[in-house]
Amino acid sequence: MSEEVDGFGHTVFRVGKKSFVIAGMGERGTAVSIKSDPVNQAILVDRGPWYRTPYIGQHGWVTVDDPRPRDWPEITELIVDGYRLAAPKRLVRLLPD
Repeated sequence: MSEEVDGFGHTVFRVGKKSFVIAGMGERGTAVSIKSDPVNQAILVDRGPWYRTPYIGQHGWVTVDDPRPRDWPEITELIVDGYRLAAPKRLVRLLPD
């Protein structure tokens, strides 16, 4: 896993060359975007406060603005799920169930 700053000033977390979390200033202020699958994306967007990430939402990404007061156990679970989606199978097998 690696952490880097992209050309827009966002902090990007990657496994290999694939991103699974992007954090920084978005169109609406501080935001966290997480790789998701289309089914979970639809559930999160319908429920709110999550929304489809601009430009990459067609790939299942979701974003939440001002994550500080949010449900961090849920955010943590979504980050782990995003990692599972981006990581090679050999690394996913190393994660606990």
